[in-house]
Amino acid sequence: MGAVVLYKSMSLDGYVAGPGVGAEHPMGRGGTRLHDWMFTDQPDPRDEEVLAAMTASVGAVVVGRRTFDVGLPHWQDTPYPAPTFVLTHRTRDELVMKSATFTFVTAGVEAALKAARNAAGDKDVIVMGAGTGRQFLRAGLLDELLINLVPVVLGSGIRLLEDLPHIELTRTQVIASDAVTHLRFRVVK
Repeated sequence: MGAVVLYKSMSLDGYVAGPGVGAEHPMGRGGTRLHDWMFTDQPDPRDEEVLAAMTASVGAVVVGRRTFDVGLPHWQDTPYPAPTFVLTHRTRDELVMKSATFTFVTAGVEAALKAARNAAGDKDVIVMGAGTGRQFLRAGLLDELLINLVPVVLGSGIRLLEDLPHIELTRTQVIASDAVTHLRFRVVK
């Protein structure tokens, strides 16, 4: 069984999206700056290696409904070609896309994780979305965090590590390029 991992790009002041997240600005105003390191014309080999490892590890994804709603029109599919489980309170029929199927789970975070683990096999379950990430952290269901720390101060927006109980982490990896510092942590259980 793989790990349950939250991948997030974050500003130095702790924001994972800018203010005003919505259909017009899926990452909030100024939030796309957090992903510039992934979409540059001249990527750093260290960043490419991190991205390749992230992509290769994905067996299934759990995403929050808000991330799904604002992300799908932008992605036109899923960011990872893997079964994707949308944690939601509103039912909806399964959505089949080119590279993945979105299954809507209304029974809570544990049910979404169980379905994702079954689909992932030996690969990792990737958690997407700040709110969903916080739910997994609160429930003690997250094994690892990979924070891609971007050298920018957004000043406002959506924070990832907000309103959480005390959580111990052990840093397991640091990879730095000029554009971003990749910090991997294991959650101490």
